[in-house]
Amino acid sequence: QVQLVESGGGLVQAGGSLRLSCVASGIIFSRYVMAWYRQAPGNQRERLAVIYTGGSTDYADSVKGRFTISRDNAKNTVYLQMNSLKPEDTAVYYCKTVSPGGLYEYWGQGTQVTVSS
Repeated sequence: QVQLVESGGGLVQAGGSLRLSCVASGIIFSRYVMAWYRQAPGNQRERLAVIYTGGSTDYADSVKGRFTISRDNAKNTVYLQMNSLKPEDTAVYYCKTVSPGGLYEYWGQGTQVTVSS
């Protein structure tokens, strides 16, 4: 059974930083592409960052230069370091992975990030 568990959300002032973690189980982690998404009330879910099995990354323009995705295959964990946070970054943040070949996708339960002005 695949499980993704996010942690690290919370309340932070504008300009502050948070680091989100997502621990995966039930998969051979090193073989899976991992991604972070977010969803604010009334908005569609937005893909923020992707990290591929070889370590290369890709970012949405909205977070490029402020957020960094990384992975630790030994800990089955993907991270999202978020710096220079803005009130518009307030959302529920989700971890996602897709099985090789794209047949199945898996989501975590989400962690709330609230940025106060």
